[in-house]
Amino acid sequence: MQSRWNDEDANAYVEAARAAGQSDALGLRIYSSRIIGGDPDLVLHGGGNTSVKVVADDGSKLMHIKGSGWDLDTIEAPGLPAVHLAPLLEVRDGSKLSDPDMVTLLRRNLISADAPNPSVEALLHAFLPFTFVDHTHATAILALADQPDMREAVKRIYGSRVAYVPYVMPGFDLSIAGDIIYRENPGCEGLWLENHGLFTFANDSRTSYELMIEFVTMAEEELARAGVTLTGPQNNDGQQDQDLRFRLESALSQPDSPFEKAIFLDYRSTSAIRDYAARENLDEIAQRGTVTPDHVIRIKPWPMIIDADASDAAINKALDGYAIRYRAYFERNAARQSEPKQMLDVYPRVIIVRHQGMYALGSTEKAARIGGDLCEQATRAINAAEAYGRFTPIGEADLFDMEYWSLEQAKLKLAAN
Repeated sequence: MQSRWNDEDANAYVEAARAAGQSDALGLRIYSSRIIGGDPDLVLHGGGNTSVKVVADDGSKLMHIKGSGWDLDTIEAPGLPAVHLAPLLEVRDGSKLSDPDMVTLLRRNLISADAPNPSVEALLHAFLPFTFVDHTHATAILALADQPDMREAVKRIYGSRVAYVPYVMPGFDLSIAGDIIYRENPGCEGLWLENHGLFTFANDSRTSYELMIEFVTMAEEELARAGVTLTGPQNNDGQQDQDLRFRLESALSQPDSPFEKAIFLDYRSTSAIRDYAARENLDEIAQRGTVTPDHVIRIKPWPMIIDADASDAAINKALDGYAIRYRAYFERNAARQSEPKQMLDVYPRVIIVRHQGMYALGSTEKAARIGGDLCEQATRAINAAEAYGRFTPIGEADLFDMEYWSLEQAKLKLAAN
């Protein structure tokens, strides 16, 4: 992976920040966030987050952190809301907070009351004692992070430069766990999050960014050492069956479907997708889960699979089977929750056409396109993971906890009122 850092461009962002009455550090944070977000093999569509700590005019310390609803590749100053740092540091050794209470804490300490919610990993950014902190879901990292028992491999690849954090669900618990691991490894330059991604940090923006590039490159080299070729992002070059598309649209837009009013299908067929869709063990591997936990919120825990010549009856049978499986998944996991959960719809968000390609589904064109982008990256990561060892993402219980996260459920309740 090549660094995209350019001093002339970085200086232009600093000058723009000064002209807007903002700090040089925020200008550099916007710049490095954008070059991270501009690389689809680092982050996609709201994935990953970045932060910078600054000193306010009154001498207090603030942290600008990526806000909900913003993408790194187009981020601007409002997408990096500032929070008071000291109150966040007070909770690192305090009592456990629920994630809703954590969000309340973050909102209470925002400088601007109408700013977007800070990233759910804001506390970990706050705890790490560095000016700049970067977090990505790089494709090469995911291919290795979704392997069983990678602790020793990470130590072999990175030595003491990267500390290993066993899987913890994003939010308060991950922030506390990551902070503990960092304090146990105070000389490290990054945190490897099992089944999740990578953090890097430094006191200047270029160093933190280029540590990310270096560590992702080392992951690519580890894959290459094992004889694994990780392909870069690929353009769609396959022809879709328009008749199949029409029949899918018809079957998916029935009454009570989330797509009853509008449905958009984003079709992708690349060499990596076709390799994935042609796997003999496709039915089994497709059920294992998503390449990074947050993807489940957009594309559900698993796809639906059909044959290229699927009839209307076969499509409807597949949809019925998906619904039965999804209801059983919900009932099985909701039963162990301490609070009641509201079941989401039982329709897939991804449909794989054996040997040919895949459709991402959305009620808007944007939602379908985002799903398609996530699937394009995921298939490349899964192919590489399987070639390296065994694609082993988080299990069903953890997937459910992410999909039915209290913060996501709160959005449903708000929308229903």
